[in-house]
Amino acid sequence: MSRSQTQRRRRIVQTAAALAVRGGVEAMQMRSVAERAGVALGTLYRYFPSKMDLVVAVVTEELDLLESGIVRRPPTADTAAGRAVDVLLRATLGLMREPELADALVRSLVMAEVTIELDTRITDLVWRVATDSLAQVGVEEADGSGIDRGSTEYVLAGALTSVWIFELTEVLRGRRDMDEVERRLRTTADRLLASF
Repeated sequence: MSRSQTQRRRRIVQTAAALAVRGGVEAMQMRSVAERAGVALGTLYRYFPSKMDLVVAVVTEELDLLESGIVRRPPTADTAAGRAVDVLLRATLGLMREPELADALVRSLVMAEVTIELDTRITDLVWRVATDSLAQVGVEEADGSGIDRGSTEYVLAGALTSVWIFELTEVLRGRRDMDEVERRLRTTADRLLASF
């Protein structure tokens, strides 16, 4: 993409995020996003063929912010479980500042038509932190990840991510408070990541 295309795409994503914060995913109507971003509706659809593609772009930007924050201020716990829980709690607290975006994340994780596997990206981050491979954030190898996604450690990190997604859903529904989420994540991580 050219510089102007990159700037246009970023403006669209920021506009969509602002609409989601105010009115949830339902407020991210493609026509409204196009008008507020100052682009033609056809241009918006060239960048984002569906509303869910736009939701994924917004959530991906949030994940970029989380990753950069983790790199700047890495978890300091001595155990893999402690470092993994630190990342997941930071993600939860960050998302809960914008509950509508958190809702968008959960929806995008469960929607079959989403082409970007956000749960994989979160699992990658949890694995890197748990295995003390944080320097690999953003490092791409031939397979595109630099991670052996078939390893036992990766599968266990994925299981912890799945628990986190469920806990995040429960927070969004008002069924859990953060203390309970932290307790449940720590208990799960201690068991799943004990061999790291």
